[in-house]
Amino acid sequence: MGGKCPHRHVKKRRYSHKTARRTKFLLKKPAGEMNQLPIDEDLPGMGQYYCLHCDRYFANVAVRDEHFKTKRHRKRMKLMTGPAPHTQLDADLAAGMGMPDNGPKLMST
Repeated sequence: MGGKCPHRHVKKRRYSHKTARRTKFLLKKPAGEMNQLPIDEDLPGMGQYYCLHCDRYFANVAVRDEHFKTKRHRKRMKLMTGPAPHTQLDADLAAGMGMPDNGPKLMST
């Protein structure tokens, strides 16, 4: 007796398709990053290393760059580049409480 189950297959250890395409997901630094932020001694890294999408400060450049590669950062970045959230004006218009529509203006004589 013994032996392995004939229906169980071991996956080959090779680079997956996802790993091969990882370069697509490497994030570039935002354009506004070149501007120096105001120095604040109470924040980590004196407030110089900030992620706009996640609203976080980091102690140094290396930690911030590692954060740019994380799944959480990519998800938030994708969420922010998506459609804008609804506003109160959108909700009012959908409920019929917006500006009244009186039709086209007629010519007065």
